Amino acid sequence: MSALSYIFAGAFVAATLLLVFGLARKIMQYARTPAPLKIPTTPAPTTVGGVVVRMATEVVLFNSLFKSNKWIWIFGWMFHFALLLAFLRHLRYIISPDSFLWPLVSMEIVQAAGKYGGYAMLIGLAGLFARRVLVDRVRYISSPSDYLMLILIFSIAATGMLMSFVAHSTDIVQLKAFALGLVYFDWQPLPESALLITHLTLVLILMVIFPISKLLHAPGVFFSPTRNQVDNPREKRHLAAWAAKLESDNS
Repeated sequence: MSALSYIFAGAFVAATLLLVFGLARKIMQYARTPAPLKIPTTPAPTTVGGVVVRMATEVVLFNSLFKSNKWIWIFGWMFHFALLLAFLRHLRYIISPDSFLWPLVSMEIVQAAGKYGGYAMLIGLAGLFARRVLVDRVRYISSPSDYLMLILIFSIAATGMLMSFVAHSTDIVQLKAFALGLVYFDWQPLPESALLITHLTLVLILMVIFPISKLLHAPGVFFSPTRNQVDNPREKRHLAAWAAKLESDNS
């Protein structure tokens, strides 16, 4: 194996550890953050089942965004759905043919949707970037990291599409062997392709910065008290864990 293969194999192991433990740490922090007030955004469900349905529509359909801005909803949903398709398409690189998931990820429709979904991803990202630039109130609250994050993901999608539709120099069989080697700790040579190296480098950067970026809205939405609380303040007194403990100690 070349030195470059060892460098990228080690980098992916380190980036994966940072991503997993970084996300776990933030999720634990979210879970431990007290919610002293009952603040669901009305109209809100009055039952736990209703909250589950509400969270599902928020995560899958971006329901509140649809109600507030149809254009941004189109670009946002287009990008996130294309991201899901790309994820399913890329699973074939880290799943062996004898896996129970292989029939799903190897389906021609899944591979084609993931491949051509890249166009939808680029269009969605372009629309979200234009929103940052053209809408005054959004531009006012945007920081450089907001723009850089969109550019980073756009670059990952663009380099991936270049490998799929323009430059076909990447050895896919060798790339799958490299990816499976990372999973099974049996490192294999990385195909020597400048475009592939660029694509993987950008992916590594995204993995490292994900746990400290605004992309944490992905797990964070499940801990939002405006979305995950039942609207029953009259029927049941709401107490944060620390407040309940304090009241118990004083009684």
